[in-house]
Amino acid sequence: MYGHERSLVKRLEGKPFALIGVNSDDDREKLKEVLQEQRITWRSFWDGRRLAQPWQLEGWPTLCVIDAKGVIRHRWAGSPGDAVLDKAIDDLLKEAGSK
Repeated sequence: MYGHERSLVKRLEGKPFALIGVNSDDDREKLKEVLQEQRITWRSFWDGRRLAQPWQLEGWPTLCVIDAKGVIRHRWAGSPGDAVLDKAIDDLLKEAGSK
């Protein structure tokens, strides 16, 4: 998904959009290598699976689209597909008044 995430960051530059990665990989050092190899330029945190239970995450990846008020509006376990994700984000940007 890194390629699509990279394209989202580029396409939505200057808009009220933020991509934040929360990683639960077991090996934090290996994750650092992957983030560097994959040229991840957006914030990406390692949480050691601390969010899994309170956020009821059952699989990886889990994607959450959060609106401007901090409400989770969409949630998928696994990739919803690029077009579905793009539409969800674009709809929320329109709702927030972004052009």
